[in-house]
Amino acid sequence: MKKTLLFYLLLFGLVFNGFAQDAEDGAEEEKPDGWDTSGNASLLLNQAAFNKEWQGGGTTNISGNLKGTFNANWKSGPWVWDNNLIAEYGKTRFKDSEFDQKTNDRLEFTSTLGRQLEGTNWYFSFFLNFRTQFDKGYAETDTELLIPSPEDPDILIPVNITTRELETKFMSPGYLQFGPGMLWKKSEDLKVNFAPATARFIFASSQFTDPNNPMNQLDGDGRYFGIEAGDTSRFEFGTSVQATANFGLVKNVRMENQLNLYSNYLEDPQNVDIDYTMNLLMSVNSWLTANFVFQAIYDDNAARGFQIREALGIGLTFGYD
Repeated sequence: MKKTLLFYLLLFGLVFNGFAQDAEDGAEEEKPDGWDTSGNASLLLNQAAFNKEWQGGGTTNISGNLKGTFNANWKSGPWVWDNNLIAEYGKTRFKDSEFDQKTNDRLEFTSTLGRQLEGTNWYFSFFLNFRTQFDKGYAETDTELLIPSPEDPDILIPVNITTRELETKFMSPGYLQFGPGMLWKKSEDLKVNFAPATARFIFASSQFTDPNNPMNQLDGDGRYFGIEAGDTSRFEFGTSVQATANFGLVKNVRMENQLNLYSNYLEDPQNVDIDYTMNLLMSVNSWLTANFVFQAIYDDNAARGFQIREALGIGLTFGYD
């Protein structure tokens, strides 16, 4: 898993460096002042079915993933204001399963205000980022019980029972960070924002941090996503880096890369939080697309290791510029 993450981070670095060099070689057309909006929405569907005679293994299932992206960017002379909203949600239903399985859940808004240094691609900047999830998240546990057979009560047969425990929900956790910095922006598809004085707040519902609640989600250190037992928020102060590199690989294939880093000066600054997302878009035509997503997160307040998510689907996309 670590090797996979390092591979993608290295790939991002090589991509960003190469794309930056290409961007330096060509001049970007100056955009007029005013608002520039764009967005797209995609619905990815997956389905698999097996009859009772099928011997190859598998479980009948159906899944769907809905994603929307909206950009609203403003320019006036040396001033720029970039706004980006991402919303994703997906679920899978397995045959004979008591519960649906959530496959994707993300709500994130980023806003960056900048003033350009004359004759350069550098801007004085101030950014704000908010992220959380839409729906509840559960941890499932399978338990095998022995119950009397309906035919013969003296014979015990095994039965699997699945139970769920609530772990997360909307604003639990919720992240809000903001701060001044410097923005390097060659284009909407190639930019880096460096903010060495970033405040970050982490929020959670009291039901997850109350030590007297038997359903709390406190870890072995008595914390929930870094929030102390009995509290509902946590304050951090550190450095934030946000980098974007989007480009076309070949005709009808586009790769979007987003890397977010954060180091908390107040506690273990060497443990840098990492959030990397690679989105590979393959267009069959203006309506039909295939999409592969890889996301890797490292946050030692959430898990003692990398969180990895991959998704592949085919579906419909609606976009506008």
